[in-house]
Amino acid sequence: MAKGRKNGLYSGVSEELSALMKTGWADTERRDLPLGEQAPYAARRRAALSARFPGERLVIPSGSLKARSNDDTYPFRPYSGYVHMTGDQARDGALVLEPRPDGGHDAYCYQLPRDGRDTDEFWLGYTAELWMGRRPSLAESERLLGLTCRDVRAAASDLTAAPDAPTRIVRGVDPALEAAVTTDRERDTELEEALSELRLIKDAWEIGEMRKAVDSTVRGFTDCMGELSRAVASSERWIEGTFFRRARVEGNSVGYGSICAAGDHATIMHWTDNDGPVRPGDLLLLDAGVETHTLYTADVTRTLPISGTFTPVQRQVYDAVYEAQEAGMAAVKPGAAYRDFHVAAQRYLAEKLVEWGFIEGPADRAYELGLQRRFTMAGTGHMLGLDVHDCAEARNEEYVDGVLEPGMVLTVEPGLYFQPDDLTVPGEWRGIGVRIEDDLLVTADGHENLSAGLPRSSDEVEAWMARVAG
Repeated sequence: MAKGRKNGLYSGVSEELSALMKTGWADTERRDLPLGEQAPYAARRRAALSARFPGERLVIPSGSLKARSNDDTYPFRPYSGYVHMTGDQARDGALVLEPRPDGGHDAYCYQLPRDGRDTDEFWLGYTAELWMGRRPSLAESERLLGLTCRDVRAAASDLTAAPDAPTRIVRGVDPALEAAVTTDRERDTELEEALSELRLIKDAWEIGEMRKAVDSTVRGFTDCMGELSRAVASSERWIEGTFFRRARVEGNSVGYGSICAAGDHATIMHWTDNDGPVRPGDLLLLDAGVETHTLYTADVTRTLPISGTFTPVQRQVYDAVYEAQEAGMAAVKPGAAYRDFHVAAQRYLAEKLVEWGFIEGPADRAYELGLQRRFTMAGTGHMLGLDVHDCAEARNEEYVDGVLEPGMVLTVEPGLYFQPDDLTVPGEWRGIGVRIEDDLLVTADGHENLSAGLPRSSDEVEAWMARVAG
């Protein structure tokens, strides 16, 4: 029986109540479920993973609920490698690839089954079905995922009793499963690297999801501008809430904490407090992305004049960042080194900073020494997909030191940030932060800007705001 609260209002369950709760329930099994849309793609991903580790057992958990406070939990978000290999989002699950003598694998998806109505488990405790909502049965999951599904409560004992085979597990996701297997940390790291690297090139289904994420994000940005006057009357929180509404209506949630940074908050790379004033005359840096129901996220940034028009200094900074982004985007094409777009954008910004007298030239020397980083702060982009910083565990030679290929999706996001207390720049520059970020799909002959639905140049931004800003 599920553990009750220490200070619960009921001291126990009478036999009569227990008997009453176990009777009168309809059969809700869904026997006509079609195969899930993602299932054939996930099967191919598993085949690619299997080919990397012949003769080895692979364990990829989904994760479990995490406490926020007392018995309140955070919204569950499964481990991305599990989602990619199964198309499933269930908590307390695990994908196991069991090696076959021929070098291939048999795949099993361990899941938490439905609570039976023959015990009190289904209605007692905050994780019971009557509290948390109906779960799919194992048979339903098999139909949706195209995978053999087993009761996850037997997973640890199954793994312990399985025939001897070299085993790898993704660490840090499910401590109970980790305790059930004997593995080597270095070899486990190689499994996590492989799971990241298999996400570098998106398949056709994933690209469709990325389009959905970006299109919803474009609508979310438009929503925020339509309610800009409400933000001026309240705070950055109005912008955050407006975008979140779009994300929840059209997707699962936001893909990461939205950055709604007005005024000098725009100089803080990861400002997510979003509690500051929104003042005409200042800039608003909005960095946000909708996460689809299948957990693919966009990541777009625009820096917008709250009054509708840039001041001369704001425009000067904005145009430099725009031109740097243009240089970076021009370098995104198949066969190019991944670093090329970053180098192009950073070199351009180094040249502007030397021209303005903020760093010592010549520009080539400034770039080689990284002097522009005082004002550019971060790299110029990253891979994008199931995670906002996707493929994060991939080896350098496959990612930052690799080559762009069709099907990769990445951001290009140069920025300039002049801190409000930076005495090396004139006073009118202090507190200005500008970032422009778009999501690019590498194509066979170049790239496609998936977020082109939002204006980028300063003139386009001002014209767009004149049409949509409330």
